[in-house]
Amino acid sequence: MGGYADKPWLESYTLGPFKLKTHIDYPDKPLHSLINEAGDLFPNRDAYDYLGARMKFRELKLQVDRLACALRGLGVEKGDRVMTMLPTSPQFIMSDFAILKAGGCLVPCSTYLTAEGLEQQAASSGARIIICAEKYFPLIESIRRRTSLHDVIVTARSDYTGDEEAEPAKFDGGLSLRSLIRDAEDRPPEVEIDPKEDLAILAFTGGSTGVPKGVMLTHSQRLANVYQCLPWMMAPVPSLKGSASALIALPAYHAMGHLIVQSCISWGLRQFLLPDPRNVRMVAAIMNEHRPFLVFVVPTQLMQLANPRIELKRMPVLIMSGSAPLPAEVAVRIEEKIKMPVSEGYGLTETGPCTHLNISGFAKVTRFARDTKPGIGLPVPDTDVKIVDPDTDMEVPFGEVGEIWVRGPQVMKGYWPDPGLGLEDDGWLRTGDLGRMDHDGYFHLVDRIKDMINVSGLKVYSIEVDEALFKHPAVSGVVTIGVPVPEKPGVERVKAFVTLNEGFDRQTIEKELIAFARERLPAYAVPDLVEVLDDIPLTTTEKVFKRVLREREMEKQRGSG
Repeated sequence: MGGYADKPWLESYTLGPFKLKTHIDYPDKPLHSLINEAGDLFPNRDAYDYLGARMKFRELKLQVDRLACALRGLGVEKGDRVMTMLPTSPQFIMSDFAILKAGGCLVPCSTYLTAEGLEQQAASSGARIIICAEKYFPLIESIRRRTSLHDVIVTARSDYTGDEEAEPAKFDGGLSLRSLIRDAEDRPPEVEIDPKEDLAILAFTGGSTGVPKGVMLTHSQRLANVYQCLPWMMAPVPSLKGSASALIALPAYHAMGHLIVQSCISWGLRQFLLPDPRNVRMVAAIMNEHRPFLVFVVPTQLMQLANPRIELKRMPVLIMSGSAPLPAEVAVRIEEKIKMPVSEGYGLTETGPCTHLNISGFAKVTRFARDTKPGIGLPVPDTDVKIVDPDTDMEVPFGEVGEIWVRGPQVMKGYWPDPGLGLEDDGWLRTGDLGRMDHDGYFHLVDRIKDMINVSGLKVYSIEVDEALFKHPAVSGVVTIGVPVPEKPGVERVKAFVTLNEGFDRQTIEKELIAFARERLPAYAVPDLVEVLDDIPLTTTEKVFKRVLREREMEKQRGSG
């Protein structure tokens, strides 16, 4: 048996009779070339559907060109960082590509940032300009004088929802995005870009667990990731290019959402843009009415879509889940509803973000194969992956659990502002995630290292506890954490938090779930406590916010001490 360097997963690069590429020749061009090519190849194709309003690719490219010209007029030079604080919207797409065309580097900010967080990212990036939705304008104004921010470009939600004939809104102290675009020439500046060295994206990550770090991605790194994902997987079905559609039920400022938006542009897909990813009923409504071929979501959204009260019709759709582990039982419930599979992807902001894709779901939807495989899938082309013992840094045998390390053309340049910071000397990135590889080269996520629970020296993987409890029909959501035992430093006990489907008694279900888990888990992994919640706390990107739950438990201990 060989090692991970032999890339055994390449044998599984198949979609039925089709063999997928094991290597990609990446073009040496800037990232914003994607919008130029889409405008030329699909001029009369709808680029997006935003709350019912649509725009053709040729018009979208024109808007981008004019905004790029306007940004240059405001003084944006090559390498300048430009911030955005925008939901998933046409304005995000325009700003994204226009900043790049002007020679700048996009700094996509979460729309949930506090004043402190926004000020911190503005100070760290040194940005002079920010493009924002009008609802965030007062927040930006409150910190503006304490930062390097000079110009605030503001857009109203109504700007691109079908009422473009109306006079653009005016903002005291801010510039109107629509006015800038309307008054600018459609000849973008010519900026010489070195794709391998020049930054395209500076994305701050880790804010929910500490001081955010700025992830530097060059034009080549993000462009490589675009080519490694949808175009690679969908190559056997060229008829989908310029004809299929996708629902983006993710924040575009998040790494996964951002990559998908740019990937859809590259393939001429019409994107259904959802400004509020928490609106799961709108996700279902768009799916039922428009039946997009691709639907991009996170696991917490699928947990809600699995609820019997939300109707999902049977449809030829591929649901792609990412950003966090997907409990197998949730995938089963969705598949029972729509009679189509749910696939996963995997990666980090630092990895472009995508390093793995589960292509088996796409194979089934396209009828190239009958069966699907679980897990986060196969490493995408030209990506090195190994599973390493986190204590020794030595590779573990195939099938055993260790930390996932990755290396590839999509992996970051480093943490801002130092190239190479955060990477090993030979370019490997330690992900902090525990996983294993099966005999077919498919990878399976087991837990975050920081989420692994120590029960008297025994390892308990929180995801395995979640999986067991999800099998109970009462459970609609679950998250498991380790709670420190005060009298035993370093030792934890297992506690699970659940939300319930309708018709189950909160008073009796906690003991019932513990007994249920006892039949499915080793004794040391069975939760000592189960608590029913009305809602599980989520981060701004719809991930389960475990830190909030841990802090609540610590506060309880301090209160009883």
